[in-house]
Amino acid sequence: MKMYFKQRLFSWLDSYDIFDENGNTIYTVESQLSWGHCLHILDASGHDIGVVKEQILTIMPRFAIYADGEQIGMIYRNFTFLHPSYTIDFNGWQVEGDIMTWNYTITDSQHSLIAEINKDLFNLTDCYCINTVYPEDALVVLMTVLAIDADKCSHSK
Repeated sequence: MKMYFKQRLFSWLDSYDIFDENGNTIYTVESQLSWGHCLHILDASGHDIGVVKEQILTIMPRFAIYADGEQIGMIYRNFTFLHPSYTIDFNGWQVEGDIMTWNYTITDSQHSLIAEINKDLFNLTDCYCINTVYPEDALVVLMTVLAIDADKCSHSK
């Protein structure tokens, strides 16, 4: 399943639209004013189905992820020198990025591919192509991409 992640150009707070291969909006993401990033994921009919919330006052960045109002896990940035690496604590996924931090792969504990994320460099806003192997993983993969993008945004300030 392919999803296209595009940040809105004119918005006071972070907001994104996520499209399928046919250009249909499948998710929208709205930021909430808070300490740290707090991103609400809405389905196509506008129902709040997930939240990515940055934990503040931590040594390495970490984000709590919520689905249907309940915390399902955390995404932690690992300490590395050359390329970014993240761990998702509730399902054993690992995220590895390239040295330029534009492209990522998500693998499970057996190193099987879950998703590939590629950043489109020729846009005014952040745009990613997200290719998930299993459609049922799409929401958690999207939350992972949102956490990484929020981390990169915080890190670049």
